[in-house]
Amino acid sequence: MTGREDAGRAVAERAEAAIRATFADAGCEGWLHAAPIPASASQAPPSSVSVDAHRPVAMASVYKLPLAIALAREFDAGSLDPGEQVAIDPTTTTAGPSGVSLLRHPARLSLRDLAVSMMAVSDNAAADLLLARVGLAAVDAVLRDAGCRATRVRFGTAGMHEWLLEATETSTLGEALAAMREDTALDVGAHDPAFVSSTTAADMVALLTALWEGRLASAAETAELVSTMGRQLFRYRLASGFAQPGAEVAGKTGTIGRLRHEVGVVTHPGEQPIAVAVFTRAARSEPELPVVDAAIGRAARQAVNALRPGWLGG
Repeated sequence: MTGREDAGRAVAERAEAAIRATFADAGCEGWLHAAPIPASASQAPPSSVSVDAHRPVAMASVYKLPLAIALAREFDAGSLDPGEQVAIDPTTTTAGPSGVSLLRHPARLSLRDLAVSMMAVSDNAAADLLLARVGLAAVDAVLRDAGCRATRVRFGTAGMHEWLLEATETSTLGEALAAMREDTALDVGAHDPAFVSSTTAADMVALLTALWEGRLASAAETAELVSTMGRQLFRYRLASGFAQPGAEVAGKTGTIGRLRHEVGVVTHPGEQPIAVAVFTRAARSEPELPVVDAAIGRAARQAVNALRPGWLGG
């Protein structure tokens, strides 16, 4: 190992130790992977920063990212028209805190606009309407083409809700989430990657890298999706770690129960983009845990800084 490689490894080790401390201080477990895009763009070691990056974790709404890519490929192939109008019936849509999940009256939106709502505000109803059109096989193909061997999308949000109702023996989503908070065994089971859609931090960085490099969809569809991810309204996780002028963050969150995640790409002016995936599981089950949200941003900053050219901090 050369002196440069030794120095790079030391930088990575310091970053990884700092990230573990960040997760511990926030009262959560954490999994993280970060790498420059493309991988060869790293001007000096280390080439990546990882904290249990190959350990499987439940995806929550992060599954909407490969779904969005699968939809983009359908647009590219001409199998679906982005302008096609989709009827939305509030009596049958998937429950959720945002987007068309909140509608009170029937409406119509284009497939493109449903995709924007799915990615910008993590719209559950929009995601399930799109998954019904695209299909799980198309999502699997995206993951396969990106080299995500440890990722499996088993169902959409509606399927996850059905699983929760059955596991908790309740009749509404609110009752199911309350039961999870009160019963540790139920809580752990609902987050078990063996039963629900799951991935790893390393796989999500591979997916982001393939998307940013234009290997999964046309240039036009890639630009559309990247732009939408940059307009995501949730800025309290990854983006909270990069408040400095000029830094750009494009990401996708995931949340259910104790799980709080975000995967995305951070770009500083004049530098290569860096893909980063952060997954967390809180020790406490409160519906809102700002300290964990902030830890996602801080851990991402610690990882990204270690990979920036010329950075020698601890």
